[in-house]
Amino acid sequence: MLKKILMAAAMLYAAATFAAVEVNKASAADLDGIKGIGPGTSERILQERKKGKFKDWEDFIQRVKGVGETTAAKFSADGLTVNGSAYAPATAKPETRQKPPADTKAATDDKPGSPQK
Repeated sequence: MLKKILMAAAMLYAAATFAAVEVNKASAADLDGIKGIGPGTSERILQERKKGKFKDWEDFIQRVKGVGETTAAKFSADGLTVNGSAYAPATAKPETRQKPPADTKAATDDKPGSPQK
């Protein structure tokens, strides 16, 4: 039973590996096989690739008109890779803590030397 489970897991892994389409090596037909990539988009990808291979997803997004982070995430989920990597959005900048507002309470006694309440 364990052998069957391991074999099934290995086959699923192999299928997932073969399903990946590398943008720097794919033909127009391969690219068209990715959901959301049609002839127009695959042509833009191939034209940009002629200028040089895509270094990473950020390079791909910047160079291919009509592809943004959301679209790149969808393409990646459907098997597109850039240099063997799936799309991972750039990490968001850490939020800067805002300084708490200064105490706006007015002193109740303005006489110098008098104790604060």
